[in-house]
Amino acid sequence: MKALRMTAWGELPAPTRVERPVPHGSEVLVRVEAAGLCHSDLHVIDSAPGTLPYRLPFTLGHEVAGHVAALGPDDGGSDDGGSDDGGSAAHELAIGARVALYGPWGCGICDRCAAGRDNYCDRRDTLAWHGAGLGRDGGLAEYVLVPSARHLVPIDGLAADQAAPLSDAGLTSYHAVSGLRHALGEGSTAVVIGVGGLGHLAVQILRATTPSRILAVDIREEALALAHRSGAHFGTLLRADTAGVLRAESGGPGADAVLDFAGTTASMELATSTLRAGGALAVVGSGGGHLTVRKPGVLPQGCTLSLPFWGSHPELTEVIALARSGAVHVETERFPLSAGLEAFELLRRGRVRGRAVLVPD
Repeated sequence: MKALRMTAWGELPAPTRVERPVPHGSEVLVRVEAAGLCHSDLHVIDSAPGTLPYRLPFTLGHEVAGHVAALGPDDGGSDDGGSDDGGSAAHELAIGARVALYGPWGCGICDRCAAGRDNYCDRRDTLAWHGAGLGRDGGLAEYVLVPSARHLVPIDGLAADQAAPLSDAGLTSYHAVSGLRHALGEGSTAVVIGVGGLGHLAVQILRATTPSRILAVDIREEALALAHRSGAHFGTLLRADTAGVLRAESGGPGADAVLDFAGTTASMELATSTLRAGGALAVVGSGGGHLTVRKPGVLPQGCTLSLPFWGSHPELTEVIALARSGAVHVETERFPLSAGLEAFELLRRGRVRGRAVLVPD
């Protein structure tokens, strides 16, 4: 089968032909219908040797949707090298069932993994992988082997090119919004900085799950147009006076919550200067920026800061339900798997509208 595999650090993945996996034990073989590209993939590609614990080679792709092609012979068994206590939550699967992959694969035996919170696995620092396409073979291929059915969520009739990005872009945004929902009651204001693959979904999730007024910021006019299509009430380009503009749009005191999907020093400076006292800030983007936390300091008094990472298995089920209801729609650009390297280059240059999705040729 065809696959895009990491074979050397600092180099683009190599189009490769590999044997189709055969599921053993409690493994599940999924035929890929669509796989999303993520800036996290670029971080992996650009990593220097020794930066990540992953062993080469492996197939990239952690946003995956498809259908069950084959099941291992066991109902239970081990997951990721440990006991699969979390597998008790696994649902019955039939050949042909359409599914999305829950991408963060933890140890499978700690309390958090057992609760479907592999994204915060207690043993994460000891593992040689972080999930599908992150040290383990992922979905930029015709098939992907999943360690356990507990990593799958039914999507039923939802289109694969919608379901795949929801497994990270949608899930991460949903998880970030969930952590701020306590600050987003009636009359509140939320600011979304960076309206790309994640940010445009965060706008929709805010509209669907909170009564907040949503203000969007980006450096690109086309991103602001995407923000408005996604339901933002106001959008502005990043300029020297943007913090003042956002404060005025919030009614004066500042935003109740800010979601920063850029994570640069500039975006975090904007976030802290826009947030009101007692507000909540979630830094989601991994743009390499720095924020100094001290008291007193640049952070408003009484604010909370979170660094959300991906989301839980139950939250993925909730995101997919939102999409099936029509409340969330991923804006995508589709590419054949054979054009994966071209899609990566467009992603690196910031030329992708919404989320790039690869589909098998």
